[in-house]
Amino acid sequence: MVQQETLNRVFASLADPTRRDILVRLGAGPATISELTEPTGMSLTGMKKHVQALENAGLVVTRKVGRSRQCRLADAPLDDAMAWIGFYQRLWARRLDGLDAYFTLRPDRTDPKDPDT
Repeated sequence: MVQQETLNRVFASLADPTRRDILVRLGAGPATISELTEPTGMSLTGMKKHVQALENAGLVVTRKVGRSRQCRLADAPLDDAMAWIGFYQRLWARRLDGLDAYFTLRPDRTDPKDPDT
């Protein structure tokens, strides 16, 4: 199973709306921290903290370019989270299918729309 600490960092990062907005912006292409800060009205220091949290979660990669720090999405940032979600999605789908089969095949089943049952 996926390392819990990695998942904790990813989901904690995704829980913050500012960080989700940063990921959406970086989906359009790389940007400097200053460029990410402009539309938010946030301080540069505040934005750096958000970017650092995303970087620690493995969602964003940064590199120094001259006097700026360039940010971009990591190559495969959400694979572990998607694997975790997929596992539980399949688990609950099987359980709900079983519950549906139980109620569908029950011999004492009555249909409120059918007056003969």
